[in-house]
Amino acid sequence: MLWSLSSIFDGPVALGLRYSILKTLAQGCGDNVFIGKSVCIRNWSGLSIGSNVSIHAMCYIDAAGGVTVGSNVSIAHQVSLISFDHTYRDASLPIKYNPNEKATIAIDEDVWIGCGARVLSGVVVGRRSVVAAGAVVNREVEPGFIVGGVPAKKIGTTS
Repeated sequence: MLWSLSSIFDGPVALGLRYSILKTLAQGCGDNVFIGKSVCIRNWSGLSIGSNVSIHAMCYIDAAGGVTVGSNVSIAHQVSLISFDHTYRDASLPIKYNPNEKATIAIDEDVWIGCGARVLSGVVVGRRSVVAAGAVVNREVEPGFIVGGVPAKKIGTTS
């Protein structure tokens, strides 16, 4: 309830409250972490965040399969990090009742994820990489790569 209430506001008190809740509920949380307004976090115990991280407004993070965010990472607004996939193998059940498959998302240090990007389960985003706005990342991003598109592919390097 406190998280929902603090998500409505943008001021220093709300930011401090969100940070305190994050430090309490997440598996790990470093120093100097900014959590913007209207960020939705599910499965807190699977979430670990390093230091000097910014997660901007309206992001969605589901850490059911585990989400690790390294230090010095910037996650722009409306990014989704989803660490599970729906399955559809059991035809005797509607798809929505089939089990989920969980897989960790690992975002290394010094990464920038652009607005509206989606990072899917089982993905590693390598150190000093950039994920372009609107990209859908469904496989590993090599360190120092810039990726974009649907699905995301290499469009450049950061060096």
